[in-house]
Amino acid sequence: MAEPTIRAALPSDLADILDLYPKAFPDEDLVPLVRELLEGEVDLLSLVATRGEAIVGHVIFTACKVEETGEPVALLGPLCVSPDCQRQGIGSRLIAAGVAEFARREVREVLVLGDPAYYSRAGFKPRAALKTPCPIPREWAEAWQTMPLQPGSQPLTGQLWVPGPWQAKALWSA
Repeated sequence: MAEPTIRAALPSDLADILDLYPKAFPDEDLVPLVRELLEGEVDLLSLVATRGEAIVGHVIFTACKVEETGEPVALLGPLCVSPDCQRQGIGSRLIAAGVAEFARREVREVLVLGDPAYYSRAGFKPRAALKTPCPIPREWAEAWQTMPLQPGSQPLTGQLWVPGPWQAKALWSA
C-alpha cells in the first residue's frame, strides 16, 4: 500500500475531515470541537494524511502558552486515522510532522491529553508539569503528557492557557 502524503489541511478539506472523526471515534463526538477549531480564529496547525485523493488521517496542533510567562507551547489533538488505515504508522507520521513544525518555531513543549500507551511511542512522557485549563480526573494523571522540543530545556511549569474551543470543561473531565 502506498505511503500517505502529509500536508497542510486546506479549507476545501473540511467536509472530509469532519466525516472522518465519527468513523474513527464512533463513541465520542469530536466534530463540534474540530469544527470550532478549524472554522474559528484559532492559531493552529491542521495536517492531513492522504492516499490518492482520500483523506485518511488528520491532526490539529493548537498554539497555546504558559499564562505566567507567555512561553509558547502547542496542544496536540484531536488526532484521528480512518479505521481501515489504522496500525500503519499514519498517526505517528502526522504527530512527527506537527512536532517538527513546532520545533522549527522554537516552541519548547508539545502537550497532549491522551492514551499513554499510544502517545509514549511518539516520545511523550506522562505528567506534564503545566496545569490543565480545567482539573482532570485523578485517573487521567498519566494521560497528561509532554514532549520537550528544545534539547536541554527544563520542563515548563505554571498554568496552560488555551483558546476558547479548548476551555470547555467537558474536554478535560470524564
